Amino acid sequence: METDRLGPERPGPWTRGRVFRFAAPTGSAGPSGSLPPVGELDNTIAVITGAARGQGRSHAVALAEQGADIIGVDMCADVEAIPYPLATREDLDETGRLVAATGRRMVPVVADVRNLAQLEAGVAGAVAEVGDIDIVVANAGVVAIGNRDPHAEDVYTAIVETNLNGVWHTLLATVPSMIRNGRGGSIVLVSSSQGLTGRGGDGSAAMFGYAAAKHGVVGLMRSAASAYGPHRIRVNSVHPGGVATPMILNEFVAAKMMESPNPSVLSQALIPDAPIIDPKEVTEAVLWLVGPRSRFVTGVTLPVDAGHVAT
Repeated sequence: METDRLGPERPGPWTRGRVFRFAAPTGSAGPSGSLPPVGELDNTIAVITGAARGQGRSHAVALAEQGADIIGVDMCADVEAIPYPLATREDLDETGRLVAATGRRMVPVVADVRNLAQLEAGVAGAVAEVGDIDIVVANAGVVAIGNRDPHAEDVYTAIVETNLNGVWHTLLATVPSMIRNGRGGSIVLVSSSQGLTGRGGDGSAAMFGYAAAKHGVVGLMRSAASAYGPHRIRVNSVHPGGVATPMILNEFVAAKMMESPNPSVLSQALIPDAPIIDPKEVTEAVLWLVGPRSRFVTGVTLPVDAGHVAT
């Protein structure tokens, strides 16, 4: 960064009293030398897994709108045991296009969160390109709602390896960079209302795996909050109810629900007219958790489920 283009110091997003230097585009300063308004996340780098579509895309675009550059991770391939199509490279590229439309950039990383070596290599390459990490949103996940086979071990394994091991791998791949940058930061682990309740359990391998993994994410979050707190890294989990994404809105789930409805899997909301939540509602919670307004919030579980876990 050219020193003659550095703007005045501004408070950084994590700790009162710390300051970051924000680049001032040539000719952007007003007559008084002040900078134009900035977002809450300016001068930050955010890693988002499962970024190609659904909640991940929503998070990526919203964080970019607040000034973050994005490292967008997705495996861009199907998993044999998961009965609906997963995201594609074209989906990931579309997320990148939407991020670019905000004026920020996204470095795409095609990596499977189940594969630690692949994930570490992909993240390291992106960090070398854009700089050390400030924010992590561990969002990648799969489900198999409607598969009621209690002995589907391949389904159980795929869900746990993605939804639990994948979150652990994401921590391993990103936290060293966050510690190295010395600025603190924020990590949000995307769990589920199924990480706080067993409601909707049907005895299937799919639901057992999903509930076990999402409960496990809470344990990871609490342990990580303790481990990384001395580095001023906050760790929290967000717990959506049923969200209107391709994970739920697909032909397999629709057909299975028609065969044998189990609406409690999706919602037992206290708030009327909220059977399925828009991804943007989850994104609002993520934005709060990664931003300066929650700078003393760590180790908490935040449901975004219209009251599902309260009933």
